[in-house]
Amino acid sequence: MQIQLSVVIITFNEEKNIARCLDSVLPIADDIVVVDSFSTDTTKQICIQKRARFVEHKFEGHIEQKNWAITQAKYQYVLSLDADEALTKELQEVIIEIKNNYQSDAYSFNRLTNYCGQWIKHCGWYPDEKLRLWDSTKGKWGGENPHDKVIMNKGIRVEHINLDILHYSFYTEEQHLKQIEYFTDISSKAAFNKGKKSSSLKIFYKPIFKFFRDYVLKAGFLDGYYGYIVCRNSGYAAGLKYKKIAQLQKEI
Repeated sequence: MQIQLSVVIITFNEEKNIARCLDSVLPIADDIVVVDSFSTDTTKQICIQKRARFVEHKFEGHIEQKNWAITQAKYQYVLSLDADEALTKELQEVIIEIKNNYQSDAYSFNRLTNYCGQWIKHCGWYPDEKLRLWDSTKGKWGGENPHDKVIMNKGIRVEHINLDILHYSFYTEEQHLKQIEYFTDISSKAAFNKGKKSSSLKIFYKPIFKFFRDYVLKAGFLDGYYGYIVCRNSGYAAGLKYKKIAQLQKEI
């Protein structure tokens, strides 16, 4: 069957990325809605210039914001992207074909990440399969903040498209470390609230295991210098999360 498609994007201070994202979805979208958590940069002006519907809504968590944003879509079928993501021309063409002959309940894609100007093809960062196009009556955002994912109802059919969403993640190493600090604040609290425990042993071995897995077993070394940086920072993030859980345990 033929469908109409809403593209849904959440933003906060995304002036560096949002124009690229919007330009990439213009050829495939019947509706574009941006849900913004009160940006203080030029995100709003760029979105309005690109003729996207711009809605402001208080941010209460990544999962909560993305689910609320879906309610603002005009159409039942949605494509959800982050502001720092973009469609390739090849993926645009395939999505147009999907719209003209929609057969599955949901579609997933690969995600290829650009880190400080380099495409990362190992480190556990690729192919990074993401479900992003679906019938919004049959699934919603879930997971554990800040690592959200689309969870579909039982019995649905998901088709994987072996093409890449482009992800422009970090422009500097400092930006990555700043996000790690922010994300581990969120993830440690979410894990603690679900009963996850920390210990000196976990604080010690979690970062070592994470680095070894991503750099050696997942061939991060093939990505050169930035492969090492990505794996080192991932290991650091794993340890920092458990340090923060330990701190929360002390505060009980």
